[in-house]
Order: sequence, then C-alpha cells, then structure tokens
Amino acid sequence: MFDEPLFRYMVNRRQLSLADVADRMGVNEATLYRKMKGKSDFTRAEIQNLKNILDMSNDESLKVFFAEKLT
Repeated sequence: MFDEPLFRYMVNRRQLSLADVADRMGVNEATLYRKMKGKSDFTRAEIQNLKNILDMSNDESLKVFFAEKLT
C-alpha cells in the first residue's frame, strides 16, 4: 500500500511540488496523481526514479511504497 502522506512529506522536504516531481519523472501530473491514488501501480523503474528524485533512503522508500495498512 502506498503511503501518500509520507510521500507528500518527502516531496515537501525537497521543496518540490507534485508538478515538479511529475516533470522530473517524465510523466503527466495526472498520471502521478492516479498512481498516488492507487488507480494504477508504480513500476519498479518509477519507484527507483522517485527514490533518486526525492533522495530517499532504502528504508524511506520501503515505508512509502510498501506501507502496511494496520487494521
């Protein structure tokens, strides 16, 4: 499960907008929003690219892209 609040924190931490992130990924902003909302999945290449763009550690990227939902 994708942790959207943590992802947005990572984006803000780098002083970027979601439009900036989408541009650096080479995708439309609407595409990024769809992926964030779970309407389509991030590819491995996109996850690696985002990890680099946002300067995430391995632990941070696991928390963002593979978060477990607690019930």
